[in-house]
This record gives sequence, structure tokens and C-alpha cells, in this order.
Amino acid sequence: MPERIPSHAEIKRWRQYLADERAEASVYRDLAKRRDGEEKSILLALAAAEGRHEKHWLTLLGEHAGPPVRPSLRNQLLGLLARRFGSVFVLALAQRSESRSPYSHDADATDAMAADEAIHEEVVRGLATRGRIRLSGSFRAAVFGANDGLVSNLSLVAGMAATGVSSQVVLFSGVAGLLAGALSMGAGEFVSVRSQRELLDASQPTQVTLTAGPSLDVENNELVLVYLARGMSREAAEHRAAERMGQFSCDCDPSLSLHPENFEEPDEHESLGTAWGAAGSSFCFFASGAIIPIIPFLFGMTGIGSLVLACVLVGIALMGTGAVVGLLSGASPLWRGLRQLAIGMGAAAATYLLGLLFGGVVGI
Repeated sequence: MPERIPSHAEIKRWRQYLADERAEASVYRDLAKRRDGEEKSILLALAAAEGRHEKHWLTLLGEHAGPPVRPSLRNQLLGLLARRFGSVFVLALAQRSESRSPYSHDADATDAMAADEAIHEEVVRGLATRGRIRLSGSFRAAVFGANDGLVSNLSLVAGMAATGVSSQVVLFSGVAGLLAGALSMGAGEFVSVRSQRELLDASQPTQVTLTAGPSLDVENNELVLVYLARGMSREAAEHRAAERMGQFSCDCDPSLSLHPENFEEPDEHESLGTAWGAAGSSFCFFASGAIIPIIPFLFGMTGIGSLVLACVLVGIALMGTGAVVGLLSGASPLWRGLRQLAIGMGAAAATYLLGLLFGGVVGI
């Protein structure tokens, strides 16, 4: 039976798959250069898997492989970022790329290749999760603070402008809104972190059992209750109480050791940080967002043009923060950006309409 000659469309598609497999393998190798230990070996294994896929397309193409073609724009961007940065953003993009593999509905790709791509997405998701955890606290504060500043101050400026007051009054209102909001965010974050730390400190067990244990009445004491309250079983609590009262000198069971309890340190990624640091960062994040709506007024612009420009500047910033959220979450940057834009512009439009209503009522 003569060998089937692939069509022009098939050759074009296979060559594109080949280019993308090579690009993805290169991305994983570049990321591996910036890692060590287990993460490095995982990334190199992913690159090797992409190499197996590459061989599949080379076999199908045979003499039609031709000169290399350019990978997709997405993979070109991914490769550039991997060579320059190697951050969690690259892993998030790689996760999204793996999730959009066409192999599951392409008859020329094997079932094993489609399954590989699905597994690759989960592997990259796991690697990206480590970076997301490290970013989660500071990233949440940055996005929340900046977006709060953008939306609240644009809404304030839009509402004031709609009442018909002068541009100078709008500017002063925007500056006041920036300072009031930033100070409020900073103070709120300070109180929040300080209060949470105080609650954790109040819940941390003390070592009073070491000093008080030997002096307690053997028959009538509440030492067992201390350990029961800490979550020990009754057997373990009674054994620990006997140790503290000097009845045991052996270290029969390390989990019931005579030595002071070694309480686990909180995970470094979940640490609260200092209250002053949290307050300062919240102040700066809010102010960085809140200053954007008043930029046109700072440069002396007046009238509806200044408000339109403020909306455009805020819209660009909202699209940017939304896109970053989308990238990190492995979702569509465009849709996340549009969601942020819709929320922000919706709030500004509502206050603008209220401003028109208020200005008409009081006759400003």
C-alpha cells in the first residue's frame, strides 16, 4: 500500500506543532537553569517529554519537515520571559499554554500526547503554586490597595466634577481623597496586623509547666488538663504531666519527651510581617492608585476633557492590574482586565450620575 502523502494544510499544521514543541522544551530548560534540586529535575523532565512530542511530528513530516518555522506568538513571548526572568509569571503562562493544547481534538496527535499535555498542566500548576503562595500576601495587598485607590478616587473626582464645581475644587477633593484613603488604609492595616499578632501571641502556649510542675501536689493538680486543652490524648497528657512532675527521668517516647515542647514555627509564607511594614505598603499602594485620577487636574486641565483623560488613565491601570491577576491565576489576562475595568468604570459612572443629581438639586 503506497504511503499517504500529507496535504499542504497538514504539513503546515504539523510544522507549527513541531516549532511549538521545540519552543516549550526550550522554555522548560531555561526555567531549569534558574532552579535547583527537585524543581530543576521536574522542569528537565517536562522538557524531555516535549522532546518526545517533537519526534512524533518529525516522523509524520519526514522529508516535508523543511526549515524551522517560528513558534506561536504566545510561545515566543513565553521563551523571552523564561530567558530574562524565570519567575512565577512564566510558570503561570506555561500552565495556561499547556491547558490550551490542541492535541485532545487532533486526530494526528496520539492519545498519550494529549494525556501528557493534561498532566503537564498539573505539574506546572504545582510548580506555580509555590510561587503563588510566596506572592499571595503581598500581591493581595498590592492589588487591593492600588485598585481601591484607582476606583475610589476616580469615583470621587467624577462625582465632584458632575456637580459643576470648578476644576480646582475637584483637584482639592481628589488630593483629600488620596490622603484620607491612604491614611485610612495604612491605619486599618496596622490595626489589623497588630491585632492578629496579639491574638496569636495570646494563644501561644507558655513553658509554665516546666517551672510549676515539680511543685504541684501529686494527687491534686490540673497539669493533665493543660495538655488535654492543648489537644493531647489523655494517655499522652498523663505521661507528659508525670514527666513534668519528675516521676519519669527516661526519654521513653520522643513524642512525650521530658524536654520543652518544640512548637512549630509558622510557615515563612504565612508570616504576618510587621504592622508598620503592612501599614506603609498599604499607604503606598493606595496612593499609587489614587494619584492617577487627579493627574489631568494636577497639570491644569479643566472641563470634561480632564475627566475623560482621568477615566482613560484609570482604565489603562485597571486593565493592567486585571491582566496581572489573570496571568498569575493562569486565566485569560484580557478577560480579567475587562472585569476590573467594568467594575471600576461602573463605580465611577454611578457616582457621576449621583453628582449630576446632587448638583441639579442644590443648584450648584
